[in-house]
Amino acid sequence: MEPSFYVEKAYAPDGLPLQFDIHVHNSEGARTIVKAHIHDYIEVLYALTGSYRILLKNNDYFFGEGDLVLINSKEIHKIISLTEGPNRYIVLKFLPDMLYTTAQSFLELKYLLPFVLNESKHQKIFRRREIEGTVVPQTIRTICQEYTDKRYGYELAIRANIYSLFLYILRSWNARNMDLNISQPISKDLLKRLNGVLGYMENNCQEEITVANMAERCHLSCSYFSLVFKAVMKKSFKDYLNFLRISKAEKLLSTSNLNITEIALAAGYSTSSYFICQFRKYKGVSPKQYRSRYIK
Repeated sequence: MEPSFYVEKAYAPDGLPLQFDIHVHNSEGARTIVKAHIHDYIEVLYALTGSYRILLKNNDYFFGEGDLVLINSKEIHKIISLTEGPNRYIVLKFLPDMLYTTAQSFLELKYLLPFVLNESKHQKIFRRREIEGTVVPQTIRTICQEYTDKRYGYELAIRANIYSLFLYILRSWNARNMDLNISQPISKDLLKRLNGVLGYMENNCQEEITVANMAERCHLSCSYFSLVFKAVMKKSFKDYLNFLRISKAEKLLSTSNLNITEIALAAGYSTSSYFICQFRKYKGVSPKQYRSRYIK
């Protein structure tokens, strides 16, 4: 049996990636309504009716009317409706660079890290009892209305409301003393260089990548680079590289028909046995068991 998947990409009429997409999803009946897929977008779901199960990075979450779901960029997910009646939820998807193209004046790049590092440790579901009475429900509805009406300057209005929504999320986490990896006294220039390294590592994790090479890219000594890397990422360089390779393997398991050995090599592991050992260590299941969750 083949994996049920798709890799979502969307383009504007000019051929460039679509910056954002907002719509109301409507469906009937208890069934899989969104098959397993990945995309570059940060995605927010806001349930209007119905109840759902979302498989997000191999973890099950449940949400219903009035709840909000936060899906990081490049997180594998699929959605199953649990009710026979109408299922309606607002979908807000936007490219991460919407949050940092104005970093100098509003949101610095460091505030984006929790939403693009493909981690699953932070809060994914915001319950109705938590967000009811806050700016969240109205902000989501305003974004949806702006996208529908497309009045003059609607793009700016959508961007401004996205800022408001994510500022609420960040402040909510900060008020609960959640560690978001954003409190380190690191200069914007160094953060920019480190962000370039993170991008390179993500795109080339299957290759041989060393601390020395990445330190050279940042124009830092190996020892200082290692200290800064761990301070910001809360992971050693080796652990983060392994995390990227496991994440790439996750995507290949759910979005390709490659066998386990081929996936091990494509993710940067020299042997399938070591890959299986590392995958089980990080994910708690074997690659075969993980893949089976995304099979029809």
